[in-house]
Amino acid sequence: MVKRMLHCKRLVVKIGTSSLIHQNGKVNLQTIDRLAYTLTALTNQGYELVLVTSGAIGVGMAKLGVTLRPAEIAQQQALAAIGQSELMTLYTQRFSDYGAKIGQLLLTHDVFDYPQTRQHVLDTINALLKRQVMPIINENDSVAVDELDHRTTFGDNDQLSALIPAITHVSAKVLAGAGGSSTRFGTGGMVTKLKAAQVMMRAGKHMVLTSGRDPRIILRVVAGESVGTWFGAELEPVPSEVHAAN
Repeated sequence: MVKRMLHCKRLVVKIGTSSLIHQNGKVNLQTIDRLAYTLTALTNQGYELVLVTSGAIGVGMAKLGVTLRPAEIAQQQALAAIGQSELMTLYTQRFSDYGAKIGQLLLTHDVFDYPQTRQHVLDTINALLKRQVMPIINENDSVAVDELDHRTTFGDNDQLSALIPAITHVSAKVLAGAGGSSTRFGTGGMVTKLKAAQVMMRAGKHMVLTSGRDPRIILRVVAGESVGTWFGAELEPVPSEVHAAN
């Protein structure tokens, strides 16, 4: 098995809705528990962890017993408002079980459009990490609409991870072959993950895309095992982001 050299202090982990919600619409408590265990274990090893989470609408649907994602923006935002508090309750419970401290940041895209507000957010994240508090970040879907009305084709995240161990350039051909969310609960899919990889690589960072079925795989990534799909310009990437696939 190929070992990849890791020299990083901060890890940004993104977990998708379809990793948090079962196909039957119920919340996947096992995934949330394993995610809390894994990220706390890495924090205890001295890493700085930032969790970017989806799932507010999916958890809201589960809370109300809604089986079909509504098309109306207002209805989606209402579900997000219900689901976000429920999701953070679940995170608080599970992370507390392992002795971890967490803090919530709800952001919209325009925050990053202005240097001053962007810096304020970064300062807040750094202040939390300095206090050994893990930031949990989600888009504020109850007010933002950018991600709420996507209609895309199906993708297959696991096949990409299985067939392509490393990518040094996200070409137009690769993007064209990617699809959208594979379930009725999520909105992103492979396209958004590849675009995220582009941003990371342009910034000189690295990303690992792997299945989110069992978040404990992140421990294997950090240990340097050749798992998932590694995005980076070097032969032995140093990951800055671990992306749990939908």
